[in-house]
Amino acid sequence: MIAFLFTLAASFGVSTTGFAQGASLPVDDAGIVSAGESLYKNNCVVCHSVGSDVVVGPGMKGVNERRTQPWLLSWIKNSQALIASGDKDAVAIYNQFNKQAMPSFAFSDEEIVSILTYIKSAESAAAEAPAAGATAAAAPGENVGTDAIGAVGGYLDIILVVLIVVLIVLVVTLLLITSVLKNYLNKNKQLDEYDNEIVNQRFDFSKIYKSKAVRTLVVLIFVVVLIDLTLDKAMGIGIQQGYAPTQPIAFSHKLHAGEHQIDCNYCHTTVYESKSASIPSANICMNCHSQIKAESPEIQKIYKAIERNKPIEWVRIHNLPDLAYFNHSQHTQVGGVECQTCHGPIQEMEVVSQYAPLTMAWCIDCHRETPLNTEGNAYYDNLVKLHESTTKSAFTVSSNGGAECSKCHY
Repeated sequence: MIAFLFTLAASFGVSTTGFAQGASLPVDDAGIVSAGESLYKNNCVVCHSVGSDVVVGPGMKGVNERRTQPWLLSWIKNSQALIASGDKDAVAIYNQFNKQAMPSFAFSDEEIVSILTYIKSAESAAAEAPAAGATAAAAPGENVGTDAIGAVGGYLDIILVVLIVVLIVLVVTLLLITSVLKNYLNKNKQLDEYDNEIVNQRFDFSKIYKSKAVRTLVVLIFVVVLIDLTLDKAMGIGIQQGYAPTQPIAFSHKLHAGEHQIDCNYCHTTVYESKSASIPSANICMNCHSQIKAESPEIQKIYKAIERNKPIEWVRIHNLPDLAYFNHSQHTQVGGVECQTCHGPIQEMEVVSQYAPLTMAWCIDCHRETPLNTEGNAYYDNLVKLHESTTKSAFTVSSNGGAECSKCHY
């Protein structure tokens, strides 16, 4: 939805009327807000932030106070019809944005209201955040939670360093005292032959490396280190953690998913529906870049791929062996697993790299630690009862057979 709400927010300076007919937005209805958030993130977030920041189009902050609800419904459903009718605000917005036509959307009134409700809810949450931060400030002597723990950890580090320095000073002091006493006794020459031998004895370092015990210990340490390094290399075969290949087009997840907050599902369209997350087609790129930064050298590569009728040859980063079965939709849709769980902070990556090891042990550990959401699903009722009758631990993926070989290998 490239143009959705793009010009809607531009109406800030065109009209200041509120919602007509006393209409109000049900910001306290979590279901409506959630539905609006889903529609917004799947369609609008490509070009708009819910705040005042300009992404591609203007931010949505305050848009509900700038327009009447009937006008918003008409504009979003068919902006061209509203312009053709001669509506002065619609014409002004159309001209302001270089006569770029906003597409019509087959949204119901309820869906549009849910989007506007989500925007209003996000504004309220943003307004409450600074106040909550101010009230959370701790008074002198009050427990400040994790910050206090971090401070205590810092003090412990300082104490540890001081103790090490004191220990070194004590050792040096003892050595100096020993040297002074030795010199004093030698000068007074009051030592008999036995005492003189003890005080002035010399340490023979050659005895250390000629010792069989020392040589055996050195060889043993060398063998253990060699075995450890060999095992590390052998166990690391096939693991590509940190792998970050150069792509044919310099696409930045940090810019798109991070700064512009484009939902993963917008580009990877089957991540909630299919085994594979899918590779974005050039058409998806052109939804935005037919108008945005079309002159960029990197964007021109997309144009060339379309002209040649050849797909962009992206380099695969996350690879699983053919013997392992993995289904994206089972994890994202059914399990509710966030993309960052496996792919790391993808919204912060300028160049994407493999974040997790993606080994069998890593997957099984996740299955053992992740509890299943069984509420409202009668399929799990008897299984949960049976599980609770034998153990007090959480009902995890592993409890439901998620660690069985046949789940991933068959």
